Amino acid sequence: MQIIHKVDDFLHTIFPNIKDENHIISVLEDFYSYGPYKPKVRIENGFVIVDIDINNISNQEIDFRKVISFCENGNFSEAKPILLKLIDKNPTISEYHRILGQILSDEGEVEDAINSLIYALRWDSKNSYALIMMGNIFAKEKDDIETALKYYDQALIINPSDNITINNIGANLLQQNKFEEAKEYFYKALKLNDKYPNTHYALAIIAESEGDLHSAFYSFIQTLKCSKENDFLYKTSSQSINNIVNKIFKTDSGKNIFRKYRVILEQKGGVEIDIVKDETIPTLAKIELAENYNRDKHIVKFKDTSPYYPHLIMHELVHLDFILDAKKDETNLLFISSHQHKLKFIKSIDASLKKLNKIGMTEEKIAQFSSDLFEGFNSQIFNAPIDLFVENYLFNEFPELQPFQFASLINIIQSGIVTGTDKNTSDLIPKDIFSKSKIYNLVHAFQLKDLYGINLISKFNATKLEIDQAITFYNEYLEYKDDKSPAEEYELLKHWAEDLKVNDFFELVGENQYRQRSNVDDYLDSLEKDPFSVNEKDPIKEREMKTFLDGQKEMGLNMAVVMFMVDALQYFKNVNKELIKKIAFEIALQGAHGYRPDEDNYRVNSIPNKLFSGYHILAYYYVSWALALPEVLHELQLPFDEEYKMASKLNI
Repeated sequence: MQIIHKVDDFLHTIFPNIKDENHIISVLEDFYSYGPYKPKVRIENGFVIVDIDINNISNQEIDFRKVISFCENGNFSEAKPILLKLIDKNPTISEYHRILGQILSDEGEVEDAINSLIYALRWDSKNSYALIMMGNIFAKEKDDIETALKYYDQALIINPSDNITINNIGANLLQQNKFEEAKEYFYKALKLNDKYPNTHYALAIIAESEGDLHSAFYSFIQTLKCSKENDFLYKTSSQSINNIVNKIFKTDSGKNIFRKYRVILEQKGGVEIDIVKDETIPTLAKIELAENYNRDKHIVKFKDTSPYYPHLIMHELVHLDFILDAKKDETNLLFISSHQHKLKFIKSIDASLKKLNKIGMTEEKIAQFSSDLFEGFNSQIFNAPIDLFVENYLFNEFPELQPFQFASLINIIQSGIVTGTDKNTSDLIPKDIFSKSKIYNLVHAFQLKDLYGINLISKFNATKLEIDQAITFYNEYLEYKDDKSPAEEYELLKHWAEDLKVNDFFELVGENQYRQRSNVDDYLDSLEKDPFSVNEKDPIKEREMKTFLDGQKEMGLNMAVVMFMVDALQYFKNVNKELIKKIAFEIALQGAHGYRPDEDNYRVNSIPNKLFSGYHILAYYYVSWALALPEVLHELQLPFDEEYKMASKLNI
């Protein structure tokens, strides 16, 4: 069969990878090759002529396939005579010689194998399989690494972007315990594809052999993250990681991490920190802030019953670090749960408590059960979103802590799985609370998968709705993760609680405001200086105002507010300025902690017999100050300037 192309612009159109005239033959040879069979290509009188021996290919293809099949099954004795006949008929096929070299090598005929591979390369110097096999023979059989590297490097010249070829070269050197030479190839392979698990696994094996435990841990983790759960490498790496982690536990590296971090935080906050072992605490670790206990130092208490306790201590110290950042920014919040919050919680699970009574549980035990459940669930509401940021910070800022974090997080999540799948527990705990607790735990399972490649999500036996909600929460966290500002983690806490409808069980308050109000003298002094809290820096009010303002921007002109302002202008039309000022002050004082646009039933004593909706009271708020105190109107930060302009025109 003969194919003829004219050498012109159209040839470049249908073969765009032709760079110049000298490149034509090689491009067409590659295109018209069939397996190991290459065409003859020549250029004559402005035409490129391709001769393809169809008959020869057809006749030899059947026998060649037989050879391949026999070799794949290790039946070299059947393959060899067929292959020798093929070579005798057509000695120009490089791949015939390469496969014969492989057979001879497996039979222990090293010199004959080398000779066959040399023939393969003489007929096609770009036969990368022959080059790698030559390198393998010189590395393994002759212990001649220098010569082996020559063949390997030549294979890389031919396939510089083939990470698998490069990885396989490294693997062959690794088998010969040539660690340094192997690492060079593995690093090259990683640059081309850092998602190939075999390369990470090989580097982990080398690091473990060299006693570099932390590098071995890192590479085994990368293997997990790049593998599928049922893969051999995933299962093998999971077992190997546990061995590495146990070896690291026996060192003092964990203690050194939290000791250094403690010094940094002491300098940052100006308060001494004690780290104390205490087997009496109800959790594995806890921090007691100095200001909450009227002490001159913070105390981190921990149990050392588990070898990963350094992570637990570091976790508490990061909580303190976040608090110090928020305090500096005057945005720190406190999570407060009062008796009233507890009553709302108990009311929400009343039906479940009645069932407990019916099965014979005493009133005293029910009271204790509901109290413990309230405290435990509130702890989860508070910690679940914040702990995501804490663990992310630990993972990125303290890589040497990762083996401890790895073991600790797995233990925590597995505990959540046990609780979340235990029938006795599910029978006792109200289904609604049980489900929402599982959602909070699932979010951390998603983080574990992201950080360490360990997927425990399916073990929760969660419903689709629970998983979907957890995914929504985790995706929201990811939006904040990389550029979190101080105290921003509380926004997630608030959003999640609202979505799960558990926001009635606690209250978030600004720390400065809470502590100030706890001190009567300070509170009265601030009230006298700023009775309407216009100049007060309250993080709760500021965040709510930001949300409100963002919402107003998206909404554009609010016609409801316009009409409410028309109502206000008409009401104030015959009211003297002093009374308007009095009303303005009353609305401001009453709204010191903010008005909610979606709420109703607001009242103003100076405007009797009138109920206000959220936007209605905000309209009166703006108009009263615009009329009586225009010079300080801007300090209210109410985004209704355009609405007021339109209302003024409509009121004419």
